[in-house]
Amino acid sequence: MIDKTHSVDAPVLIDGESGTGKELVAHAIHQVSSRADAPFVAVNCAALPANLIQSELFGHEKGAFTGAQQRKIGRLEAAVGGTIFLDEIGDLPLDLQVNLLRVLQNRSIQRLGSHQEIQLDVRVVAASNVNLELAVKQGRFREDLYYRLNVLRLHSPPLREREGDVPLLAQHYFQAFADAAQGNARGFSQQTLRVMSNYAWPGNVRELINRVRRAVIMSEHPLLKPGDLGLEKRAADAGSVTLDQARAQAEFQAIRCALRRNQNNMSAAARQLGISRATLYRVLERSAGIATESRLDPAA
Repeated sequence: MIDKTHSVDAPVLIDGESGTGKELVAHAIHQVSSRADAPFVAVNCAALPANLIQSELFGHEKGAFTGAQQRKIGRLEAAVGGTIFLDEIGDLPLDLQVNLLRVLQNRSIQRLGSHQEIQLDVRVVAASNVNLELAVKQGRFREDLYYRLNVLRLHSPPLREREGDVPLLAQHYFQAFADAAQGNARGFSQQTLRVMSNYAWPGNVRELINRVRRAVIMSEHPLLKPGDLGLEKRAADAGSVTLDQARAQAEFQAIRCALRRNQNNMSAAARQLGISRATLYRVLERSAGIATESRLDPAA
């Protein structure tokens, strides 16, 4: 889906749980676009103090308010020619939502303390971990802004639905941290990779990054063990899985992968797996029950 965004210079809205790597998705969108050589500016709307958000986004002129000793270029203006990524857009105050709507409509801004219109060539990519449609119904998010942003919609799935990505992501971040740390660690043991693939990752990619970083820094082993990532209890639990549970987990994951590849089309998934729809439903119901019982507890 990211590849399809490169030919359309339109706003993008990314939804997904916290920590699923929405900023990585936004950066990938920027990299495949015609704006790749221009700035990519990321702003976490939830992290900015309410009294500073307008100045941070739109900038201000000298003397615009007490303490404004000099002109400040805002994040939007700093991203001219490129992409601005507005993370947690649902936390943007309603009055500033109006200002952002004007940016999308008129492609211009006014710095705080100025009436001069500054033309703005920037692509807006926004993200939220809350349901913006519900926020619109509750009056917490402007409907017109929602539809302006929701031109291209992408979903960043949680890591627990991307088991096949876990080893790849783990190896990627391990290499980055290992190169910087210059330690003795060379990679992960096979047991560690299995445990990581079976772990539910409630904190998503952010949790994986933190666990790998800590393991690279603290481990004294050339091959990282489950305990180096704080997953020793999961390793012990994995040894108690029965054959029926292991088979159910494998069937369950195969069905989930087939459904994802076929956009949750049951008939297409069944054809890909070489089974009937009735068999798929039966196996899914049976396997899901057993797999859930044996699933490693993320809160343990």
